[in-house]
Amino acid sequence: MSTRRSFIKKTAMLSSAAIVQSTAGFSIISNNDKQQPADTIIGHGKFTYKVDKAWAKISVNTNPLFNCHEMIQDSKGRLIMLGDDIHNNILIFDKSGKLLDYWGSAFPGGHGLSIAKGGADDFLMITDCGWFQDRTGNWQRQAGQVLKMTTDGKLIFSIGHPRTIGIYKDDEYFQPTETAVAPNGDIYVADGYGSDYIIQYNSKGQYIRHFGGHNNANKDHNLHNAHGVAIDDRDKNNPQIICTSREENCFKVFTMDGKFKKRIDTPGMYVCRAVINGGNIYAGVCWSKDAAGKSFDNSGFITILDIADKVVSSPGGTAPVYKNEILQQTFQAANPVFNHGHDVCVDDEQNLYVCQWNANHTAPVKLTRVVS
Repeated sequence: MSTRRSFIKKTAMLSSAAIVQSTAGFSIISNNDKQQPADTIIGHGKFTYKVDKAWAKISVNTNPLFNCHEMIQDSKGRLIMLGDDIHNNILIFDKSGKLLDYWGSAFPGGHGLSIAKGGADDFLMITDCGWFQDRTGNWQRQAGQVLKMTTDGKLIFSIGHPRTIGIYKDDEYFQPTETAVAPNGDIYVADGYGSDYIIQYNSKGQYIRHFGGHNNANKDHNLHNAHGVAIDDRDKNNPQIICTSREENCFKVFTMDGKFKKRIDTPGMYVCRAVINGGNIYAGVCWSKDAAGKSFDNSGFITILDIADKVVSSPGGTAPVYKNEILQQTFQAANPVFNHGHDVCVDDEQNLYVCQWNANHTAPVKLTRVVS
């Protein structure tokens, strides 16, 4: 059972006292919705950051938010965020937090956002996972969708349901969560809330292959909640694919044609997509486990790995500890900063912007890099 389905089941059992109404609809109240002092510093080692929860200059009356799912920076330096409030699925900011533009009203399950070059211009890959919460607070499911769009909201093409080309059985769900675009233009779609396949298409949206899923003889090749997919091009001569297997608290690395290479364990951390920047991997941690090994809500943070895939900092979480080269379990820090760290964007000055899910309509949080 996927994490999303497990959460929906939990949500249905919450008391009505845990629901609040806002101009954006309904949201689950967070237990960790506490204000940090203006000078709060989080992180470890060379990766420490000053927290700014008031970065986004928007009004709930004109630009309501439900969940902030993902954010990227385009070639113009703008920060583009995808959320699931259909009043404005896409919000575009400058680095000061000023809102420059907004558009989109067709993605109630707006979830995955990636960017790539299309000739002289950027284009967006938008993923609607098909899960959404209606205005009465109930979870609904519809068909997921993957779209290639311009940065100002024009549709280039959409990718159809994999059942239409014969690669899914009738009992296999398609609830995509993420895409990644390779240097040659190939598009990789992660079916993270559906059947956990990674589906590879060419730049025109034509099917090439799929891998992952649940039924491989070698269990390392399986994915469980394939929430994210990213192109790891840190070695330009040997690019590879990093896939999230969130229920296993790890990333799994594949060749560009889908052959399993290795896994990167992140004990206790339910990681979202890998974000590659420089020699590092950044990832949101949507929630973590407690000391007894049980996962609990409202427990997210960020984690950062170096070129050797070793965790070097976990802003909002406890410091990474290795014993005999094995990473020990990471917990949320004693003074919580985040609710559910769903994504992290790294800008051209090495500052971070954290999108949160199920965080009481919270706008992205800016983490300004502290240089010692």
